[in-house]
Amino acid sequence: MPLRLPDRLPAIDLLKKENIFVMDDSRAHTQDIRPLRIVILNLMPLKVTTETDLIRLLSNTPLQLEISFMKLQSHTPKNTPVEHMMMFYRSFETMRNEKFDGMIITGAPVETLDFEAVEYWDEICDIFDWAHTHVTSTMYICWAAQAGLYFHYGVPKYPLEKKMFGIFPQYPLDPSLPIFRGFDDVFSMPQSRHTEIHREDILRRKALTLISESPESGVSMVMARNGREIFITGHLEYAPDTLDKEYRRDAGKRDDVEMPVNYYMDDNPDNPPLVTWRAHANLLFANWINYYVYQETPYNIEDIG
Repeated sequence: MPLRLPDRLPAIDLLKKENIFVMDDSRAHTQDIRPLRIVILNLMPLKVTTETDLIRLLSNTPLQLEISFMKLQSHTPKNTPVEHMMMFYRSFETMRNEKFDGMIITGAPVETLDFEAVEYWDEICDIFDWAHTHVTSTMYICWAAQAGLYFHYGVPKYPLEKKMFGIFPQYPLDPSLPIFRGFDDVFSMPQSRHTEIHREDILRRKALTLISESPESGVSMVMARNGREIFITGHLEYAPDTLDKEYRRDAGKRDDVEMPVNYYMDDNPDNPPLVTWRAHANLLFANWINYYVYQETPYNIEDIG
């Protein structure tokens, strides 16, 4: 089944070129199906890029999904045209009374700041609270994962001496969990962050379950409330060239950024990236939609809570 997207969203044309089946609102209204409602709070600077990355992964499911985009009132993006935000995004205040089957909250380029120093922290806290009762399952990615763990469970973050940057092997700690259905014993995950959370802080909180980690990059996935909250410290949604763009943007400008490890063929930045995470990224998002959203959400969406 296709994804149901807002009319004229740029990602539609981009993904159709990849033979990904998407459907705009005009076509979807002719079908008598209760789609799963997924809302994306996109905090990344390059909105269109992140929209396309996430939609590409969400398309790998036989279920029809209706995608909405949420924006903050307390922050104005600098790298996305105002027209794009006005056409495709709605503020949290206008969505506060709605309920959603699933939610994705992305990373944000604010991780070196204390949480309370982030200009939109108060609004993010309101959204985290709201998701607790208005969403069946929420996926927190990168900074959002650290922020969600801090807000809900008091888990602190710690600065790194240098950026955790590259592709790192991850090990599922309980392969029987539905989120890992079809996974191998080890999978790769892109990481791009200047801070970390510690496993001992996760383990001492009974409400949290550490479900995957890496001997190199540490905690990678944490679950709470039987999958109603899933926290991912990395970026399985990243396109093949994202780390390359970040590296070339920052090389020579920051002293805490080195070449991404396990990324370029033969560890040579003159070579193209070797993509090793795409299959598990598709599996993870499909498993999340199937087992933690579709099979848990009520048919009457107003019963979520």
